[in-house]
Amino acid sequence: MLIAMVDFTVAAADRPSALAHLDQERDQVRAMPGNAAYRVYASREDDTAITIVHEWHDQASFAGYLESPSFTRSGRVLRPMMTSAPVSRRFHAELLETVG
Repeated sequence: MLIAMVDFTVAAADRPSALAHLDQERDQVRAMPGNAAYRVYASREDDTAITIVHEWHDQASFAGYLESPSFTRSGRVLRPMMTSAPVSRRFHAELLETVG
């Protein structure tokens, strides 16, 4: 499993628009082959911070996302709003168990 966490900031006035765009993309990303989760978080401590957490079954699926129209569209919409460069951290993880 590959987990990608992306942190970025926008002006506080732009955050509702950035979140709305990510909400619009969610169903398309979730429908992509190999996607296990796509979550967007607005920081409760900083009204400019946004985090996206993706879970992918494998590297190839994530690579497909990076080449997708959804990824391109999000970059086109979000990058002009960003107040600093995004930070993307990517992890290989092994699921030990699901408790629920």
